[in-house]
Amino acid sequence: MTSEEFKEARRKLGLTQSELGALLDTAPQTIRKWEMADTRSTARSVNPVAARAMEWFLSGFRPDGWPEPKP
Repeated sequence: MTSEEFKEARRKLGLTQSELGALLDTAPQTIRKWEMADTRSTARSVNPVAARAMEWFLSGFRPDGWPEPKP
C-alpha cells in the first residue's frame, strides 16, 4: 500500500490521524509520516502490518475502541 493509498483509506474510513493511531497503537506523528509523499525526507514507508489492518478496516472489521461516527 502506498502512502497515498493509506491516506485515502483513512479518509474513506472517516478517521483522523489521532484516531487511527489509537486503533493501531501508534503515534499520530507516525501515521503522518506514513502518509507523506516519498520525496519528503521525513517520510516513512507504510508499515506492512498497518497496511493489512487498513485492508481489514475497509472490508468492515471494527475492533474494540472504534470511534463513534461524527455527526
